[in-house]
Amino acid sequence: MARTTHIIGAGLAGLSAAIELTLRGETAVVHEATTFAGGRCRSYHDSTLGMTIDNGNHLLLSGNHAALRYLRLLGAEHRLVGPAKAEFPFFDLASQEQWTLRINDGRFPWWIFNSGKRVPGTGVLDYLPLVRLLWAEKDRAVGEVVRFTGPLYERLMRPLLLAALNIEPSAGSAALAGAVIRETIAAGGQACRPLIAREGLGSALIEPALTLLRERNNPVRLGHQLHRLRTSETRVESLDFGGDSVTVESDDVVILAVPPYAASALVGGLRTPTEFRAIVNAHFRIEPAPYRPAILGLINSTTEWVFAFPGRVATTISAGDRLLDTPRDALARTIWGEVSAATGLPADLPPWQIVRERRATFAATPEQDALRPGANTRFTNLLLAGDWTNTGLPATIESAIRSGRRAADLVA
Repeated sequence: MARTTHIIGAGLAGLSAAIELTLRGETAVVHEATTFAGGRCRSYHDSTLGMTIDNGNHLLLSGNHAALRYLRLLGAEHRLVGPAKAEFPFFDLASQEQWTLRINDGRFPWWIFNSGKRVPGTGVLDYLPLVRLLWAEKDRAVGEVVRFTGPLYERLMRPLLLAALNIEPSAGSAALAGAVIRETIAAGGQACRPLIAREGLGSALIEPALTLLRERNNPVRLGHQLHRLRTSETRVESLDFGGDSVTVESDDVVILAVPPYAASALVGGLRTPTEFRAIVNAHFRIEPAPYRPAILGLINSTTEWVFAFPGRVATTISAGDRLLDTPRDALARTIWGEVSAATGLPADLPPWQIVRERRATFAATPEQDALRPGANTRFTNLLLAGDWTNTGLPATIESAIRSGRRAADLVA
């Protein structure tokens, strides 16, 4: 009998595992509790705005090799767009300064020697402390390794690490911060080119995966929530979905690609991260100015990143727990006031939508990072996948896709 891999969860980790196995000729069945695929990385029609928006705003970089490979497997790499070079425009609301960070191709950082390409107000020597983060120990926080003060921290390192770690950088894991820097800035401009899905995350990352799985007759069962794993001492014997159950045959494998709190509820004694951080996204139905960049970083503001899409402007605020109880209309006015001031768009508030993800990522502290499990479990036929597993990266799209591929490799 041919082996079947049952994948629990149709987020990016689960879909990544399913695509890898499918293209290797394996049988994979995806079971998703909700009525949609994609998890935190999905698009949906918002009735308030009357248009399709993304659940969250996610930025990829040209050095995200696993994510770009995943897109190539799907034939969807062209659905990401970005500048030809590693360029990041910024606007400081306090000083009204504008500048563009330009990172040269190649590993030697020539850009830090050019005042027109590096962060305004910084000198070459300001960048040397970053080296300490590259191989930082796993039990250290960023603030224990490097004391960031001044323009370099406020205008580059804080925005970069806040977006990557989704936690105030000083309290974040120095090892995870170092991994981000190694794979981006330290790798040169060819690894730092920003890429966004202009037509939406769903059209780039989710719909092509569902199409490929459907064409290969590997089903994705939506609205099929796993209630219980029935196990022996050594393996998973069956999957209890409430209204039905699935027997896990002797050669079959189960990949659990659900959030950590769901995984720990299903697998007794499983150690997972227990603290989380929020992300706040805002979407405005308005046509962005044609001369404005697709991505703009804001400094000295509540808003951190502004994304320009056809007919829509979107923003992201990381580590947004402080804003979870702010009235939605007040938050929308605050964000739009900052966007208007930075972009020159009309000050009148356009139609808007606020999306708050309370448990968007695990808290990327050294202590929580130490709780991330590997892919293997005590059951011989049960594997884990997800951006919260021990991928060596923070909870990002790249991390999720890597975890799915790793689980597929272990199945093989």
